[in-house]
Amino acid sequence: MGITAIILGAFGAHALKKLLSGDQLNAFETGVKYQMYHALFLLFLGVNSFLSQKAKKMIFQLVIFGVIFFCGSIYLLSTKPVMGIDFKFIGIVTPVGGVILIAAWSVLLWDVWKAKR
Repeated sequence: MGITAIILGAFGAHALKKLLSGDQLNAFETGVKYQMYHALFLLFLGVNSFLSQKAKKMIFQLVIFGVIFFCGSIYLLSTKPVMGIDFKFIGIVTPVGGVILIAAWSVLLWDVWKAKR
């Protein structure tokens, strides 16, 4: 996930810079940022020992699906001029992906809170 965030960030900064408007490029970069944040979140998840295996697995799955829905839909929506396809119909997927990412962080919070009790 981190590697693809770096590749997409470089692609956006170099190849898409002249093809997208400022707003579209900013949206694309937002997708890249959130993907990288969650790549780091997964790295943190893998190296800690205070979360239960059940919580780790659930968080991992939520992050993967959340990033695919949230970031993936932003990538598609922001690259309309390049792709030539209006992906407006998947606009509802973006907030669904956001809710899934919030759920992943909520599972982390809940499992840490349970462990502290």
